[in-house]
Amino acid sequence: MERIEQHASFGGRQEVWQHASATLGVPMKLGVYLPPAALAGQACPVLYWLSGLTCTEQNFITKAGAQQYAAQHGIILVAPDTSPRGEGLANDAAYDLGQGAGFYLNATQSPWAAHFRMEDYVVEELPALVAAHFQTTGRQGIFGHSMGGHGALTLALRHPGRYASVSAFSPIVAPSEVPWGQKAFAAYLGEDRAAWRAHDAVALIATATERLPLLVEQGEADEFLATQLQPERLRAACEQAGHPLELNLRPGYDHSYYFIASFIGAHMAHHARWLRS
Repeated sequence: MERIEQHASFGGRQEVWQHASATLGVPMKLGVYLPPAALAGQACPVLYWLSGLTCTEQNFITKAGAQQYAAQHGIILVAPDTSPRGEGLANDAAYDLGQGAGFYLNATQSPWAAHFRMEDYVVEELPALVAAHFQTTGRQGIFGHSMGGHGALTLALRHPGRYASVSAFSPIVAPSEVPWGQKAFAAYLGEDRAAWRAHDAVALIATATERLPLLVEQGEADEFLATQLQPERLRAACEQAGHPLELNLRPGYDHSYYFIASFIGAHMAHHARWLRS
């Protein structure tokens, strides 16, 4: 990996790294925050943030205000890009498909399958890369926003035992049932709806073999609440399956990083509880 950016932050250091991804076949960037404990040589747990549509590794590290809490709890924060990027790669003119919209799954359909393998990248390649370059305890958590909230929930549910903690802001909880997910799944996975359900948090809850507690934050003034997010579907699925869920509906808050920054401290404390237990 090559470090291309670094800034002192809350006694630690916010860095941006670039590397050649064997999984995606292109160079990728990721934000890495090293808390003071990590700079002092201590092994720290790792918390992965997955961003939403149109975002890069920059959105979270510049807008969420998470570094101060990562410094307090001694957690390494890793924020990858949302998709492979570059000339010659498949793309779409719309904001909700293609580059910037990887949906954290492995595409099976042409022309996407060659590079759009974000599930393998996040679950396999990225942790190996982080462990090779930084001192970690081996414990890891995952959280994200919108499309990234979908990614955090589904990757935790699809890979039991991999993550010690999970949470989400404004997640797409039932992508098989809403326009964002239906468009992406049809392009990346084809028309087989059984394949869609394998990447749908609401569907996965019914067969989950691990009862990892879910923490979900949702703004009630979110412009995508009724059409794309529909957190009541997740509540119903968790109630039916007996899966632990804390769903916080926040009056007045929208889909923006102002919302995320308002409650990121509580989510960092949630992850610290499990990552350091």
